[in-house]
Amino acid sequence: MARITGSNGERTAAAIRQAALRLIHERGFAAMNLRELAAAVGISPASLYNHMSTKQSLLFDLMLEHMTALLEQTDAVLSAAGTEPLARLEAFIGHHVLYHLERKREVYIANFELRALDPANAARIIGMRHDYEARLIDLLEEGAATGLLSLGDARISAYAMLAMLTGVCTGYRPDGRLGPAEIVALHTRLALEGILRRV
Repeated sequence: MARITGSNGERTAAAIRQAALRLIHERGFAAMNLRELAAAVGISPASLYNHMSTKQSLLFDLMLEHMTALLEQTDAVLSAAGTEPLARLEAFIGHHVLYHLERKREVYIANFELRALDPANAARIIGMRHDYEARLIDLLEEGAATGLLSLGDARISAYAMLAMLTGVCTGYRPDGRLGPAEIVALHTRLALEGILRRV
């Protein structure tokens, strides 16, 4: 990649993050070296340290940015969905699927490179993941309390649902047979069929 002429620090930092996402997704964190990252952005290896302290801090910052965006956007979607439990659950599912379609690299790295984080950094990301899971657990418990949902265990149901919904990253292609709206509708139906109370 050619040097980003005239770029300011913010643009260069953003370019570093994007190049790091691509390289880590393609090769893995351990295999990515900083010389390669600098070349992808068009700067010298020494210049990387104007935008990051260590390779470890770069990985942590990528995961932190991902989890912060996921939590903040989820809260905004739930706030806009109102108070009806099923509408809130459907809003959560729809947002989860769309977010994961649009940020496949970030999701992959957050799931498969967690082991590469230092213990303190890993603990913070894991804590944020638990916060996210807790939002879905609360939604399921709200639905069960109103009689709309039939759950054996809200926590296990939440983990199973998240595993299914996150799996959308694996096979999705922007040029595939189904568009995002169709994929959201399909996953919403699949996720709810097993927990809606039959009357």
